[in-house]
Amino acid sequence: MELSDHLFRREAGRMIAALTRIFGVHNLGLAEDVVQEAFCRAAEVWKFRGVPDNPSAWLMATAKNCALDALRRQRTARSYAPELGRYLESEWTRASIIEEQFGANAIRDDLLRMMFSCCHPRLAEEAQVALILHILCGFSVGEIAGAFVSSRAAIEKRITRAKAVLAQSKKLFDVAAAAEVAARLPAVQRALYLLFNEGYHGACAETAIRAELCREAMRLTAELLAHPLGRTPASYALAALMALDAARLQARADEAGALLSLIDQDRTQWDQELIGEGLKLLELSAAGADLTAYHVEAAIAAQHARAASVEETDWATIVELYETLSAIRPSPIVALNRAIAIGQRDGPERGLDAIAAIDGADRLAAYPFYPAARGEMELARGEKDAAAEHFRAALALARNPSERRFLQRRVEACASSLGEREKSRG
Repeated sequence: MELSDHLFRREAGRMIAALTRIFGVHNLGLAEDVVQEAFCRAAEVWKFRGVPDNPSAWLMATAKNCALDALRRQRTARSYAPELGRYLESEWTRASIIEEQFGANAIRDDLLRMMFSCCHPRLAEEAQVALILHILCGFSVGEIAGAFVSSRAAIEKRITRAKAVLAQSKKLFDVAAAAEVAARLPAVQRALYLLFNEGYHGACAETAIRAELCREAMRLTAELLAHPLGRTPASYALAALMALDAARLQARADEAGALLSLIDQDRTQWDQELIGEGLKLLELSAAGADLTAYHVEAAIAAQHARAASVEETDWATIVELYETLSAIRPSPIVALNRAIAIGQRDGPERGLDAIAAIDGADRLAAYPFYPAARGEMELARGEKDAAAEHFRAALALARNPSERRFLQRRVEACASSLGEREKSRG
């Protein structure tokens, strides 16, 4: 991603959070308009003068000026945040109040308030994540539709309905209320988890890996950890999982963009700094008695991160961890990953038995890595014809070019093995 894109997306969320605190959640559209105006001014000015030394400060200063202009234009046409309204009506106090709301600490708190506001209990998880992407990460409707394999119209309708729910409250969520934060925190964590997963191995039509989604999820999780009420063992575990998985991002695809399996990845490309950070976060998550799915998934990622190769991986521990995860958050995907680990620990026949025993396997019917896992097991036990059949089935389900290239190579590997076997017979 271009640096400017990353900058604008990061600053968009911070600016909208601050402006929504000023204008009120019911005026979210006005906040978005002001941010858009600030971005347009930046595009015009930077084109001729170049990017300033501190582009973030430039954007914030411009947003403050645009906010003042908007308040002067509409001072009698709207009602604003109830706790700030009377200050915004006066020319004497308006500028100082806006300056105060754009302070670094205030913006950080407002970003967190907006994050919790997006995870309103009346909104479905998909709507919560779509709002976070749109409002806090600066993603367009089209980009969100691509990330979630949905139509623009469906995403636009989802976001519009979600904003209508938020508009019923005139102010952002209160992150100082411990009981309310605790009640909504699991939804915030879940939304950030889904956002990261969509980037790490989502179903986008263009690519299997969306590193920018992973980065945004990690950035917002760091904001969550910066607040005392968000700094829970589960939040630390979630951050650990993201860091440990993100450490492998660069090695997950080759130069042509084809996915690489864990076996084929060059582990020297794994980000050791992120691995170290993830392991430290995992240690911090051990405080308290709670064991969440994030703890277990992070522990699995840590096992992979510590191993110098697939052969040196502690597959027995990974199988046990997947069994624990199945008890906490059962799903066919978890069962499939457990079966793959069993195949590594006990051999491909046992792995195939575990795949056959998956409860709810019909829910994996459109998931390409379900038949691909069976193909890997058959290939490992020398059944090249059966393996090729499973890989072809997986190829038919591939969701993007990255997956297609990976699965096509697996089909070709089976054909190559068969050709060599025929030559040896001849």
